[in-house]
Amino acid sequence: MGLFDLLSRWPVIRQLKEGDSTALGDTAMSERSLHMEPRTRHADACVKSVCPYCAVGCGQRVFVQDGRILDIEGDEDSPVSRGRLCPKGAATFQLVTGSHRLHHCLYRRPGGTRWELLPLEQAMNMVAERVRKTRDSTWEARDSQGHAVNRTLGIAHLGGATLDNEENYLIKKLFTAGLGIVQVENQARI
Repeated sequence: MGLFDLLSRWPVIRQLKEGDSTALGDTAMSERSLHMEPRTRHADACVKSVCPYCAVGCGQRVFVQDGRILDIEGDEDSPVSRGRLCPKGAATFQLVTGSHRLHHCLYRRPGGTRWELLPLEQAMNMVAERVRKTRDSTWEARDSQGHAVNRTLGIAHLGGATLDNEENYLIKKLFTAGLGIVQVENQARI
């Protein structure tokens, strides 16, 4: 390959030769970039979601294929973020698909001196059992004056600010009507 052939492949020379001063045309393309396509092209579905990191609640579009997440991007329809994500929000894909994601948790038994590795499903079942046990053991059908209260004061809930109004509404209904929890708050108000 001669020097002229080598220089003619250089993008700046191609831009000058073809009059592409902005480098937005074919001169910006390489053999590799000509065959590239977006990861989202073959997605089965695009599910709208909300970024989990802070109280802003930026909209996200989650692209799914065969039950697996292909990519997560900002949602242009979101009035909050208009398709933009901060660096943490843009890294959500790695959060949910990364090999570093934990599938176990550490548990130390009451009075124990060592941590045990428990599968996440087992830990979630333990939490559910303890919520049920606490609710049942602290249940008040009537207060001291005999009024029906149907509540428990043994459990409280402090929600996260990344939940939207609809999710907070459903959580409030679950905790009050379903479990009788009356101490329900959200960190966005603290």
